[in-house]
Amino acid sequence: MKRSFPIAAFAALLLLLSACSDALNKTPETIADAGPSLPAVNYNYSQMDFPAHFFAPDEPGSVISMDNTPADNPVTDAGATLGRVLFYDKHLSANRTVSCGSCHQQEAGFSDPRMLSVGFDGGLTGRHSMGLSNARFYQNGRFFWDERAATLEEQVLGPIQDPVEMGMTLQEMVQRIEEEDYYPALFQEAFGDEEVSSERVSKALAQFVRSMATYRSRYDEGRAAVNSDREDFPNFTAVENRGKALFVLSRAEGGFGCASCHVGASQVGMQAHNIGLDRQNDDVGAFSVYGTTESEGAFKVPSLRNIALTAPYMHDGRFDNLMEVMGHYSRGIQPNPSLSAILTTDGVTGGRPVQLNIDREESTALIAFLETLTDEEFIRDERYSDPFASSNQ
Repeated sequence: MKRSFPIAAFAALLLLLSACSDALNKTPETIADAGPSLPAVNYNYSQMDFPAHFFAPDEPGSVISMDNTPADNPVTDAGATLGRVLFYDKHLSANRTVSCGSCHQQEAGFSDPRMLSVGFDGGLTGRHSMGLSNARFYQNGRFFWDERAATLEEQVLGPIQDPVEMGMTLQEMVQRIEEEDYYPALFQEAFGDEEVSSERVSKALAQFVRSMATYRSRYDEGRAAVNSDREDFPNFTAVENRGKALFVLSRAEGGFGCASCHVGASQVGMQAHNIGLDRQNDDVGAFSVYGTTESEGAFKVPSLRNIALTAPYMHDGRFDNLMEVMGHYSRGIQPNPSLSAILTTDGVTGGRPVQLNIDREESTALIAFLETLTDEEFIRDERYSDPFASSNQ
C-alpha cells in the first residue's frame, strides 16, 4: 500500500529548505543589513561615577586633569550611542565584513588577541591593535602608536580610510551611512538634525571611545580604602601588594619605577618612549611625526588597565605574555641612541641601558599586581557591546 505524503507537511518541508538556502546564500551585505538593537532610553555615557582617587593630586597630576576631551566635543549620551553603532557597523568597510570592533574586541580589553589584525580583504595591519581603556586620559591627546593623529577625533577616521583595514573614502563612508534607515534618528538626537558628515562621524566615534573609562577593578577597590598607592591595599594578597610596591617605587627606593611611564591611577603614559626594543623592521615609530632623536623608535604608552586581557604585547605584538614582557625589562633592554632616559643608568637619553634583573618571584608579583587592573564590569558592560550582535549571528 502506498502512503500519501500530507500536503501540509510537504509545504512545511519546502519552507524549511527555502530558509536553509537563504541562510547559506547570505552575503556579508545582507547580514549587515539588520539594524542595531538599542535601548529605548540611551545608556549613560556622560556622567561617570569616577572614584575619589581619580581626583587625587598625584604626580604629575590627577587622572581627571589628564582628560583630553576637547571643549567642542564633550561626551553625551546620544553622541556616544551613535558612536557605538558606528564603531560596530560593518557597512563602514569596503566589503561590509569588518568594523572598528573587529580589531578592538570588548572581551580583549578592546584590543585584538591576534598579533596583527585582519583587514577587510584579508590583509594584515602594520601594528598590533592597541587597547582603548582610558584613552581619554592620555594627556597630550595624540593617538596611534606613532602619535601621528593630533586628536582622537582625527584618529577614529584613520582606520576607515586605511587601504588594509577598512578601505573606504570619507565620501563613501558618508554615503553608506545615509543609505541606512537606522541612522537619521541617531544623528537627529546627537546633533539636532539628520545631516551626515565625516566631522560628525568623527565626533560621535570619539565620544564613544572616550566613554570607555575603566575604574571598577580590584585595584580601584583597594585604592579607595587607603590614602596613597604606596600603602598596602587591604583587598590585595601579600604577593599583589609586593608587586604594587615594585611597580610604584623608584629604583632608588627598591622598586623598578614602572610608574614613571605608566603614571597615576589610570596607569597611562604622558608621551611616547623608546624602551630599547631591538628593531625587527623599518618602523621608526614617533620619529616619522616629531623627527627628534628622542622620538626615533619611540611608541605611545597606552594605559595598563585590562593589560592581562590585551596580549600579545608591544606595538608589534612580539611578546606573547606578561612574563616575556618582564624578561625584556629584566635583561633585554637594548642600547639605542634614542633609548628613553628613564631606562638608562645615568638618566640621559641614549645612555647605558639599565638591566633591572627582575627575578622570578618579582616577575610573578608584578604580574599578580597587573592582573588587579582588570575591570570585569567594563568588559561585560552592555554600553560597550556590539548592538548588531544578535542580528549578525
